[in-house]
Amino acid sequence: PCLTWLCSPVAEKTGKVLGEFCRCYREQYGVALFNSVRYEIEGNGGPQAQLLHRKVPLEDHVIYSGNLFQYIEENKKWRNRFCVVPHNYGLVLYENKLAYERDLPPRVLVNSAGYKILTSVDQYLELVNSSLPGVTPKSGHSPILKCPTDFPLILWHPYARHYYFCVMTGKEQEKWRAVFQDCVRHCNNGISEDSKVEAPAFTDAIRMYRQSKEQYGTWDMLCGNETQVLSNLVMEELLPELRTTIGPRLKGKAQERQRTWIQISDAVYRMVYEQTKAQYDAAMAKCEQERPQMESTIRTDMDQIITSKEHLASKIRAFVLPKAEVCVRNHVQPYISSILEALMTPTSQGFAEVREVFFKEVTDMNMNIVNEGGLEKLVEYMEKLSHLAFHPVKMQSCYEKMDQLKLEGLQQRFDVSSTSVFKQRAQIHMRQQMDDAVYTFETLLHQELGKLQGKEDLCKSIQRILERVLKKYDYDSSTVRKKFFREALLQITIPFLLKKLAPTCKGELAKFQELIFEDFASFILVENTYEEVVLQSVMKDIMQAVKEAAVQRKHNLYRDSMVMHNSDPNLHLLGEGVPIDWGEEYSGQPEAEPDTDKRRRAKQVVSVIQDDEGVLPYEVGAEALLPPSSPEPLGMEEEEAGAAPSSPGRVEEIREALAEQSPG
Repeated sequence: PCLTWLCSPVAEKTGKVLGEFCRCYREQYGVALFNSVRYEIEGNGGPQAQLLHRKVPLEDHVIYSGNLFQYIEENKKWRNRFCVVPHNYGLVLYENKLAYERDLPPRVLVNSAGYKILTSVDQYLELVNSSLPGVTPKSGHSPILKCPTDFPLILWHPYARHYYFCVMTGKEQEKWRAVFQDCVRHCNNGISEDSKVEAPAFTDAIRMYRQSKEQYGTWDMLCGNETQVLSNLVMEELLPELRTTIGPRLKGKAQERQRTWIQISDAVYRMVYEQTKAQYDAAMAKCEQERPQMESTIRTDMDQIITSKEHLASKIRAFVLPKAEVCVRNHVQPYISSILEALMTPTSQGFAEVREVFFKEVTDMNMNIVNEGGLEKLVEYMEKLSHLAFHPVKMQSCYEKMDQLKLEGLQQRFDVSSTSVFKQRAQIHMRQQMDDAVYTFETLLHQELGKLQGKEDLCKSIQRILERVLKKYDYDSSTVRKKFFREALLQITIPFLLKKLAPTCKGELAKFQELIFEDFASFILVENTYEEVVLQSVMKDIMQAVKEAAVQRKHNLYRDSMVMHNSDPNLHLLGEGVPIDWGEEYSGQPEAEPDTDKRRRAKQVVSVIQDDEGVLPYEVGAEALLPPSSPEPLGMEEEEAGAAPSSPGRVEEIREALAEQSPG
């Protein structure tokens, strides 16, 4: 209520930013629709993946669940919470395990997009101190947060509220950290790549909007779904103004001012989120309404549109290309090989580790079958193996290889604010490649099972299939990495070139507008065509650098001309079948069970370390003495938990996901 006076200026600023963005989005929507239809007609000549791709990898599964302590800001006390991470990677906090099993409403729902996972209070205090310049607690004074154990887990966000947890041991902390990081990685990747029109239109509109504000290069807050990304875009401009307006008005000790500032920022972020969602949904609906007519025009006039675009491109090329080529030769070309090497080493080590983890898991399974024997043991191991890619702890050794990625001087030269975008992208590729390898292995093994006789046959078959899958993995891994390297090099160099060329080229682009027929103006944009010309100026050098690395067999990359021999022509037909449920298929059909029993027996990817509710090492509040059934004093968090996400997120989706899970 005390922030009512802020509503009007916040709404005005949000409306202004979103108005400009939506104009960009409508322009990019037509271009993306044209590209999508053209791609559909002309097809894709790229290499075909050798591994199968699982359509619904985590159906009816929970990633992780267990107990940890949460700091409740409203009453400044720590409480034990039962945390569930469902297949959509939301963080869902319940009063206790019994509340989860009884299907009671959760206390808190967190969409972790945009968050950083901190394992040190000092790290957190450093970020908090920098968020409100000039407000730093004096030495000796109590900090904003005290943790009762040595193993904190803090979720920090530049705009939304923060979440404070702790556990009792370092082993628990490492496991929860891996789980939380997987949640962040998944939620950050919230814009669906299956959308061939909306997703590229959205990301291109974000880029064009930021470039109009002289902000080139990668952006760390391109995190979450479209509404979250847009809210971050608004907050990026709004927060400095708020800091200047509100900072001097904050009263009390430094810690209180910091705490108040975090609460204000979160409150404003929620207001921005709600307005953004409504405005963006309206813009989307309008584009969808116009889509049939636009698509009809594209299909009817495809040849004329292509001819018109090529004519425009030739004129822009004649004007821009000589300047761009000089810029590439002097400022980009000498550094391409250095950037590529910096990318290749940690990425290839990560993919090699994926291969090693997969090999070890299958080999261990085979050895255990030899020693223990029987189809029953195979079923038990295959149920675990089938979700290896989504086991944050087992995959951690692969992901952490990307921590070595350092562009050093190149980062400053090319104005790359952070390497986190590239790290996260490579890690998502690793997880996908692991799941593809596992799914291909289990599909081939499942096909073989009916033909096998005895344990010896089974073990030989597992070994033979493993070797086949590893060959396919090596080929697909090379293809995925080469594509990733090309895209990363473009992401680093193109913004740099656009910024360098802007003073001499950008002001002259308006004169090319008259070359576009009015009927085709929705599908051809001068700015996009200009960027394509700039991309062409450097693409040849990037393709050549990656090709040379493959020819030299650096990091086990294959040449583009390499074709997989003895590939399985019918393998992809197997992948179209009904998903394999090892437990159900080979353990008999279970009887129907009540929903509560299903929740209790939910299949879980990661095993629990601490299943029973623990006790903190010292008293942290009167509620610690209350029995589990005693009501907790309600604060803001408890009142709001049932109605809204603690950070902007899709509350209904999380609830529905939990309700729909058959086992839990």
